Amino acid sequence: MALNPDVIGKTIGPFQKEYNWKDAVLYALGVGAGFSELEYCYEKNLKVLPSFSMAAVFEIFFHVAGEANVNLAGILHGEQELIFHHPIPPEGKLSTECRVSHIYDKGKDKGALVIAESDTFYSDGTKLFSGISTVFCRLDGGFGGENAPKKEIIFPDRKADFSIASAPSPDQPLLYRLSGDTFELHADPEFARMAGFEKPIMHGLCTHGFACRALIAALIPKEPERAKRMSCRFSRPLYPGTPIRNLIWKTAQGKALWKTVNEENGEEVITNGIFEYC
Repeated sequence: MALNPDVIGKTIGPFQKEYNWKDAVLYALGVGAGFSELEYCYEKNLKVLPSFSMAAVFEIFFHVAGEANVNLAGILHGEQELIFHHPIPPEGKLSTECRVSHIYDKGKDKGALVIAESDTFYSDGTKLFSGISTVFCRLDGGFGGENAPKKEIIFPDRKADFSIASAPSPDQPLLYRLSGDTFELHADPEFARMAGFEKPIMHGLCTHGFACRALIAALIPKEPERAKRMSCRFSRPLYPGTPIRNLIWKTAQGKALWKTVNEENGEEVITNGIFEYC
């Protein structure tokens, strides 16, 4: 089994997705929202979390993985960048088209990276959001391709401006997966062990949703429509029930850097975080 380089540049889709307020609320509950953030959880004057964008179109990951011939036993979400062009309405129909822009080889024992770019439009033609997704393929490296360019983000040498604790439940993936990512790694203990983990792990995008809530609460309280960009690297797996802390540094007007830390051991679960807002 080998990655398929012919997929590079190929248009995948478009894919259609109908959703309603219950889908947006289910997602919000799946990333830890509740009565303290009723604007995401109650259909009256409902606002949609910007990070719902990837959950709403998550099926593109399966199509990209299939077209690229990825070994699913070694697949993880590596990085995610989202650009928010307009707020996501509480219900409607989405159309998403994507393409694989690069496939990088990190080495035989280090895996490969598949980069997919996507644009999602509302039914009236409005572009809602764009994404650049990096699929980390742990078992597909060593095919002789070029390595990915290095990215480095320097965090301020000072205490974070905001430090927000969260406590995902031990069952969090079982709720989050109802928003679209039903990959066995997050629910099936046998599959998780086969993939090298003690038990099912948190979805990276679920932890990402907790971070999105924290960023909005700290920087643009109750105004998710002001979010413009959110990017990050998923650096380490997280087991359900492990408490996390989101650390946020304001670096300029409308811009912040952030990371998510495992409270039990201090490891960075998500890093290289950038958040931009108006």
